[in-house]
Amino acid sequence: MKIAIQGIAGCFHHIAANDYFTAANIEIMECPNFKVTAAQVIAGQADAGVMAIENSIAGSILPNYDILQNEGLKVVGEINSRIRQNLLVMPDVYLEDIREVQSHPMALLQCADFLDNYPQWKQVSTQDTAFSARHVAQKKLRNTAAIAGDLPADLWGLKVIAPEINTIKNNYTRFLVLARADDSRFDSDLVNKASLYFKVSHTQGSLNKVLKSMELYEMNMTKLQSYPIPSDPFRYMFHLDMEFANTEHYQAAIALMAHHSEELRVYGEYKKFVEQTN
Repeated sequence: MKIAIQGIAGCFHHIAANDYFTAANIEIMECPNFKVTAAQVIAGQADAGVMAIENSIAGSILPNYDILQNEGLKVVGEINSRIRQNLLVMPDVYLEDIREVQSHPMALLQCADFLDNYPQWKQVSTQDTAFSARHVAQKKLRNTAAIAGDLPADLWGLKVIAPEINTIKNNYTRFLVLARADDSRFDSDLVNKASLYFKVSHTQGSLNKVLKSMELYEMNMTKLQSYPIPSDPFRYMFHLDMEFANTEHYQAAIALMAHHSEELRVYGEYKKFVEQTN
């Protein structure tokens, strides 16, 4: 199975894809950006795509909600992946050898407290955490470290000289799994979560009527995100995630929500992510 991701092998999208598909016979298709990821899925070049949608610290990735608007796609799953940043070096390198550390700007920021202990290190921003790790490995750099996840160390033969150096340990990114809208391979009878968007009129109580529809049928709203409508200044659409235990109640709630909306479309229905405990 071919899975499209934004980034290169070893990046956090790759880690999320491995975790969701349990790394069983998947081939990673590297894409330069999220739009290309979606395009490869729609074109049938990839069986599915994995796309980050929100982070527990940084919040929603708003541009990716635009990608969900594409009617050629549907959401078929989700996974929450813990972000662990490690300091990676060549196998024969030690802390005292390091003069420079490379990574994505966000990763450098996430590890600021650790890096403050080494003010002599030059911090260099790169396009991607996995790219930094690959660069160190391919160039066999002895005075340069990379900040990246666990997978790049395995892929490129690097040593984890300092594990989990990110300041906030409880850092998660939520990823959506995308498929072609007409692809039935991922369909399941075990769905209990839905992602959708809706638009309401600019009148008093219009949003409340939609939300009350969920309450009436005992839906559990887990996210409500507004984002602008480019063609209509200062008007907003709403992205909504909700969980449900009863499919008939869910379908009735959707029908009532649509009645109170100017526009409503379900991006996908899928099984909610449940973290496995050891």
